[in-house]
Formats: sequence, C-alpha cells, structure tokens
Amino acid sequence: MMVDSYKPYISGITNFVELNKKYLELAGHDVFVFTFGDLSYKDGEARVMRSPGLPLADTGFYLSMRYSRQAKHLLQTMDVVHVHHPFLSGRLALRYCRPLRIPIVFTNHTRYDLYAQAYFPIVPDEMSQGLLQAYMPTFCEAVDLVIAPSNGMEKVLRELKVESPIEVVPNGVDLKRFFTATPLARADFGYKDDDILLVYAGRLALEKNLPFLLRSFAGVAQAIPNTHLILIGSGVQQYDEELKTLIEELNLTSRVHMTGRIPYDKLPAYLAMCNIFVTASVTEVHPLSVIEAMGAGLPTMGIHSVGVGDTVVDGVTGFLATHDLPTFTAKLTRLCLDLNLRAQMGDSARKASSTYAIERTTQAMLKHYQKLVDDSHPRKRWSVRMRGLIERFLS
Repeated sequence: MMVDSYKPYISGITNFVELNKKYLELAGHDVFVFTFGDLSYKDGEARVMRSPGLPLADTGFYLSMRYSRQAKHLLQTMDVVHVHHPFLSGRLALRYCRPLRIPIVFTNHTRYDLYAQAYFPIVPDEMSQGLLQAYMPTFCEAVDLVIAPSNGMEKVLRELKVESPIEVVPNGVDLKRFFTATPLARADFGYKDDDILLVYAGRLALEKNLPFLLRSFAGVAQAIPNTHLILIGSGVQQYDEELKTLIEELNLTSRVHMTGRIPYDKLPAYLAMCNIFVTASVTEVHPLSVIEAMGAGLPTMGIHSVGVGDTVVDGVTGFLATHDLPTFTAKLTRLCLDLNLRAQMGDSARKASSTYAIERTTQAMLKHYQKLVDDSHPRKRWSVRMRGLIERFLS
C-alpha cells in the first residue's frame, strides 16, 4: 500500500488502508505500508515504512520525491503494489515498480477537481480541469488496474478522459462494531433523552462544506429547541478556530459541541448515541463516515453528489437535497420532526450498509490481486529470499 500520508494523520484513506491491511493480513498475506512522515513516530503497527520528507505546516503531510534506500529496495520485492494517491505515491510506483513489472493498482479516492476549487479558488475551473485531463488518463494507462470506489467516481474519471478499464470496488467498512455499539450516556454530555442529536464525523476541512452545514443547523435550531449538533473530528488549527468563530456568530455556542479528534474505536458509541448523521460535503468519492453511520442505524441528511449520492437512497436510507440552503434545511427539519420516519430510515440504512462489509470487499480485491499476479511475468525466487533478509535487517 502506497500513500502520501499515514498515521498519526487521520483521514478516510488512512482508515481505509489500516483496515484493509488488517483484513488482508487475517487472510494470510503480508501487507506493507509505504509513506512519508516522522521517522521517530511509533504506533505499534508492523510493516509501516516511513521515508523522510518536508513537513507541510501542521497538515500532517510530508513532501518528498523519493523513498529511502531501504524502503525502495523493500518495495521492489512486492508481488502487488496498491497506490492510493496518484501524484507523489503514484509517480514513485511507476518509477520504482514498473521497470520490474510489479503489478500496480490505483484506487482514486478523491475528487481532485473539487479539491482544487476549494483550496485554489483563484485558479479557473477550466485550468484545473484541463490539468487533470492532461495527467489522469496517462497515469491510469500506465498502471495495471484502476479501481473506483463508486459508480459516480467511475463517471468522474471518464469525464476526465480516462479510457483505461475501471473496476468498481467499494471501500470496505468493519461494520460489526457499529452494528453492536452501546450508546454513550447522554447525561455525560448534558443531553436529555428526548433531545435530537445530529452528528457529523470526519475531518474539519474546507472541502467538507461545514459552514453550509452550520448555517442550515442554525435554521433547524431556531425551529426545534431540543436539537443539538455534534462535530466529531479536527483539522488544521486555523480552520478549527474559523468554525468556532462562525458558531459564535450564529449564536449556536450552546447547541454545537465540537469533540475534537476521538479514538476511532470510540466512534461507534458516539454514533449510537445520536439520531441523524449530517454532511454537506460534495467532494466525497466513497464516504466511509456515511457508511459507518448507516451501520449504527442512523439516517443520513446529505447533498446530491458523487459518493454520498451513490450511498444514500433518497427517501429510503436518508434524505438528499440540492446544494441549496433552504431546501437542505427544510428536509433536515422534516427528518428531525418525524420520529417514525427516522426509525424506518435508520433500519433501512443498517440493512443497506451490509453491502460495504469489509469481509466482502476484501475478497473482491483479493481476486483482482491474484489475477494481476497470475498475469504478470514470473518473479525470480531470489526476490522472496531478499525480502526476508531486508525485513530481518530492518527489524
């Protein structure tokens, strides 16, 4: 697994890689993570290879154009390489692995077109779209398999002129912990049993459209006095402070609770305590946070878009609205007021989430890995022996 960033940085991709690594290892495979980061960081996870890089402020990302010598040599003994970012990690995969005919898989997890609009608004949309159309088709043609986590993401790649074969494999979720979660005690947070708790879980970042969500909740809070919003997660300090300022400006200080980052194993209990999952993001590719909430039995209020629109069935497992504040707020208000509808949608959401069970998606990916290995040229036996020698040396 090759990623531009890994723990302690928390993101959907980080959680996805960690979880898939675990289940592939349970299936008997050796899985390594190659990334950049602080070489002194220790998290107790085996087979994580960090190479040094230049830290980018407090974003959790490190910039580098190469791996350490040890990491490069170990990478070149792999049977399959799975890339999760197309630019830094993707280019390194092509440089280090393609000459040795090591199969390369690429999963496109991110709406890079929308990220560009969020973080570089001065760049015209036509320019960012043109740059992606110049890069993505060539890169996807150079790898052996392209994975889209949703049908919507496959469509986005086609719009970027990617003509390579694309397989749709959803990102898996370990749903057991969400199915069986025991709710946290509301009283510990000062909530009452009849309060309606809305929850967002994820990074607090510009592309997540959180000001829109807060303004919508301000309308709901004014109409329904016993509604509260819980924001689970964190981001860069400057953006966290901007959100706190907006919460104060909207007079929501007593109605919005920011938990900050919580341990991932605590998330199911938080979700189980709540009534509705809310997100205004339109940049998702395959929203793990939505699927986790579905597993916990929560209906979702979201916006028609790739990812969320592929996951939530409007009127069945939640509500979808256009990117229009009055429309979104009206649908969210209805969901808050109709207890029976919430219960019905929550039950449907829990059942629908089984499609994304990690056990199912792991088996689907293993079939693709095996086919790539079978179709590739035979590897020399010395590479397997060398892998063992390198592992012993590094340990």
